[in-house]
Amino acid sequence: MAGAAPRVDCLAGFRCSTGGLAAGRPCVLALGAEVFLSTGSELVYVYDREARRPRAVYEFPGQVWHLELLTPRRALCVLCARKGVYCAPLDTPSRSVSQANGASKDDAPPSGVIPVGPDACILPDAALCAFTLLDNMLVTVAQGPATWKIQLFKRPCLGQDLRPAAQIGEVVFPTGAPLAGGPEEPPAPHFFPVLCYVSPPNSRAPHSRLQGPGGFTLQGVLFGLLFGADAALLESPVVLCGFPDGQLCCVVIKTLVNSWAAPGDPRALVRILHHLEEPIVFIGALRTEPWAPEAVGQELPGKDTHADCLVALGHHGRTLAIKAIEDEVGNLVPELREYRLPGPMLCAACGGGGRIYHSTPWDLCVVDLAQGIAPEGAMQPGLPPILCPAGLSICSVVALSVSPGIAKEDTELLVLSARGRLMACNLALDPTAACPARMTAAQAGRKIKDLLSGIGSISERVFSLKKAVDQRNQALMCLHEALDVSCALLSHQSSSPSRCSITTTWSRQLCNELMATCQLVNRGTHSLGPGWAWCIQVVAYARAFELDAAGTTTTYTVPVQQLAPGAQREVTLSLGFGEDGVPELPVTISCALFYSLREVMGGAFTPLGATEDPLCQALPLDLLPTRDGICLPLGMHTVGLLQCLRFPGLAVPGTQAARLTMLPTDPVDTFLRACHQQGSVLVGPATLRAKYLSPSVASIQVSAELLRAALDDACTGVPLCCATLWWLLAENAAVDVLRARALSSVQGVTPDGVDILLTVHEASRSLSSCSGVQQVVHQV
Repeated sequence: MAGAAPRVDCLAGFRCSTGGLAAGRPCVLALGAEVFLSTGSELVYVYDREARRPRAVYEFPGQVWHLELLTPRRALCVLCARKGVYCAPLDTPSRSVSQANGASKDDAPPSGVIPVGPDACILPDAALCAFTLLDNMLVTVAQGPATWKIQLFKRPCLGQDLRPAAQIGEVVFPTGAPLAGGPEEPPAPHFFPVLCYVSPPNSRAPHSRLQGPGGFTLQGVLFGLLFGADAALLESPVVLCGFPDGQLCCVVIKTLVNSWAAPGDPRALVRILHHLEEPIVFIGALRTEPWAPEAVGQELPGKDTHADCLVALGHHGRTLAIKAIEDEVGNLVPELREYRLPGPMLCAACGGGGRIYHSTPWDLCVVDLAQGIAPEGAMQPGLPPILCPAGLSICSVVALSVSPGIAKEDTELLVLSARGRLMACNLALDPTAACPARMTAAQAGRKIKDLLSGIGSISERVFSLKKAVDQRNQALMCLHEALDVSCALLSHQSSSPSRCSITTTWSRQLCNELMATCQLVNRGTHSLGPGWAWCIQVVAYARAFELDAAGTTTTYTVPVQQLAPGAQREVTLSLGFGEDGVPELPVTISCALFYSLREVMGGAFTPLGATEDPLCQALPLDLLPTRDGICLPLGMHTVGLLQCLRFPGLAVPGTQAARLTMLPTDPVDTFLRACHQQGSVLVGPATLRAKYLSPSVASIQVSAELLRAALDDACTGVPLCCATLWWLLAENAAVDVLRARALSSVQGVTPDGVDILLTVHEASRSLSSCSGVQQVVHQV
């Protein structure tokens, strides 16, 4: 390709979103002088190259995900997002669309559009994500929560009932990895399955399908080696499926139809040919061997002139090529090679001469598979050991179509750029490359036109590179700030940039529910912006007497969004009650800051302005750390029984009754009180408890000297018993009242409504006949 000189002709510009077109959804198909184009919106344009303007614009009910042409009947088949497959006849409109392209970037549809109504839907199914037309059949792929479903329908004829005929085949098999979303409304896929069909060379099927890269015919030898003797003997077309999880699978059509009548093992219907371990974005076939002179333009008996190499391209650049060669003893065996090309791959197409054209965010490249060498002992050349891409200096191509040029040796590419430009690129041998001094006037004019046409491509390339550099600079600045915050937190400095405090209260509005208020304060010099999240984990442990019970863990993730220096944010959480109405104490609350590298770096490595679609990732996010971020612990707090005690006797007058009436009701007290109100001989519950159930008492004796040494600051001018009680209830909301009243005994209520009395007093205990030790007794 050293002598290739692409001549770029900008045909038109179409509406696109502000960030540019994303790869995976736009489509370009050529049929004679007409170009059918979809930019991924609800519109499909029919561009007339002779008149150099759009001839018609079709508006569908949803976003167009896939586009195919049914050429004999002049019909347009479209897959709309979460709607299904629509079929619209290509009637020549009485009016032409004067300015459907234009430079406007608003979302309003152009004037003169042809609406496609719901009556054109031939297969309504919200889970469909790919389809293809095969003779008189419609093959679809639907996405489930963890499965793929391949279905086969009889395609209806235009002019009749557009609802498809009875289903004639179906197979369901699991995906390589679970897919997100539920059965009600599956999410919009980031990568679409690639669906095409392969015909055997002796197939007599009528050619009534798509004009484009959706189907091809393989050599008989390679067809039998890939799909088995059953497919070759049945002369059955085979559907190839490339999935986002990397699986390259095949399904024999006639076997699928027969299994519908006699169901068997569905796993036997799907055969995995290879696994690329990355999303498959293109499947195609090409001929690497030179054409025989007598076979050019015709098919002679005994001459197999069909494609002899099957290729599949992955999103990150991994390329698979399969070809049939002869081994040392003359047996035909499949040769399989994997290559690594620069990625990410946005789109691709197969051309003549064994060439593959593929687009990256920075250039449109071409590789040649026809330069193979013959292995030792083999009679024919195999696949080349390496592939060397050659750039064509055309960047940001998101849709590509290959068609023959005006001359026999030329190749024309119809490309759609990320900014909505439709361009025709003619790849011809430059006659002036060898001898520029002999350039004629006509050749000089053509050269000047080529140079002027290349200015637009260079300008678009500069725009894309500048935007990519700005995104990377922004990501580096965010990472620098995150590194400063992380170093300050992990160094345990006194001036920590972030601090988290936790307090517990009882909510009156929520029937005395135990609440925890977490407060995050930014005391640093950097703002905590996008990428930062505040994680709060609440762990409730099982009670000591329930040995087999496990604790419950709840994690809350709060996006920080924007927390300026000096600002603070509060979150109030309900610590909840157990199933029996008793709080599950103790409860441990842990706070941490999490910085998401995937969120910050994902935008930096999305070139061409396609920030909303991960198909244009310049660097695989799988290379990021496994946890996808940095976790910085802020602190841990344990909520115990002493912190949750309530003291109605210490409350402000006028509020005691309200707080007591909201306590959980003891079912035994309720039953005894009801019996007493009905005139029973039983007395009140309080009398029965005092008579038959003596209160439980627990006490701890500690050396008074040890307590004075431990509570040195708190014991100054205060009795030791009072200081000890303050220390026990230091995290309780009533500690200030205790300090003001200098109490050494207090009556309280537990969270489950049981009365409790805390008493601290000094006592002397004789350890021997000659000495006595002063002790402090804590009694509950």
